[in-house]
Amino acid sequence: MDKTIKLACLLAIIIFSSCASRKDFVYLQDMDELQEYPMVQKYEAIIHRDDRLSIIVNSKNPELSLPFNMSGSRSYSVEADGSISNNEVGVLSDEAARSRKKDMSEFLNEKEKGYLVDINGNIDFPVLGQLHVEGLTRRQLTELIKKRLINEELLKDPMVTVNFLNFKFSVLGEVGHVGTFEVKGDRITLLEALAMAGDLTPRSRLDRIAVIREYGNKRRILFHDIRSKDIFTSPYYYLQQNDIVYVEPTNMKATEQAQRKLSTWSMILSFITTITSLVLLTTK
Repeated sequence: MDKTIKLACLLAIIIFSSCASRKDFVYLQDMDELQEYPMVQKYEAIIHRDDRLSIIVNSKNPELSLPFNMSGSRSYSVEADGSISNNEVGVLSDEAARSRKKDMSEFLNEKEKGYLVDINGNIDFPVLGQLHVEGLTRRQLTELIKKRLINEELLKDPMVTVNFLNFKFSVLGEVGHVGTFEVKGDRITLLEALAMAGDLTPRSRLDRIAVIREYGNKRRILFHDIRSKDIFTSPYYYLQQNDIVYVEPTNMKATEQAQRKLSTWSMILSFITTITSLVLLTTK
C-alpha cells in the first residue's frame, strides 16, 4: 500500500513538472547588482496636434488673470489704456458681486475641458488670440504665454501652468492585453508601458520591441532589446504623446515545432523515469 502511494505521488510530480509553462526570458540580463547605469535625463513631452491642454493663468490678483482662463460665461475686452474690462453693463449689486467672487473661486478650481490643438498646431487663447503650440514643450509654451502677457502689459506677474489632459499611448503585438492607455501627467517609460499592457508573452521577441513616434507628418521607428541595459539610454525610453509600442512575435511555426518536440521529449523522459521508479520500488 505504501509503495502504491509513493508511486502515485511520484507520477503526479512528474506530470505537473512536465506540463508546467515557464517564461524563459529575463529582462536586463547585462545589469550587475548595485552598479549605476546612466539614463536619459533631459526629457520633456512635445505638444502635438489633437492634444488637449490645460492652461491656467494666475497672478497676485486673481480677478486680473480671470480673462485669460477659459470661462465661457462672460466676455472681456482690452481697453485702449491696456486695462481689462468685462462687457457687462450697469453696476453690480452686492449679491451679484458675491456671485462673481464665488464664480471666480470655483472657476480656478474646476476641471477644465482644455484647449484642443487643431490640425495646424494652433490653439485659440483668450485675449492673446491664436497661438502656434505644436512642437513646443510645456516649459516653452509656459514661457511664451508669460512673455506675451508681460510684453503686451496685460499682466505684470503672471503665473502660468500648462498640463496635458489626454496623454495617451498604444501597445500592440505580443503583450498580455493590447490597447490604448491614458496616464496622468506626461512622463511614462517604455518598461512602465509594457507593465500596463500586461507584460510580454512567451512568444514575444525580446530584441524587437519597437516604439513608433510621430514627427509632424512623418513617423519614425526604433527597436529595443529589453534584455540590454542600453534601453535606459534610448531617446525613446520615455514615451511621447501618441507613441505606439509594438512587440514583435517570434516565428510562430518554428516556435510551435519546438514546443511539440519539447513536449514529445518530455513525455518520453517522464515515461522512462516512471518505469525506472516503478522498478526500483518493486524490487525493494
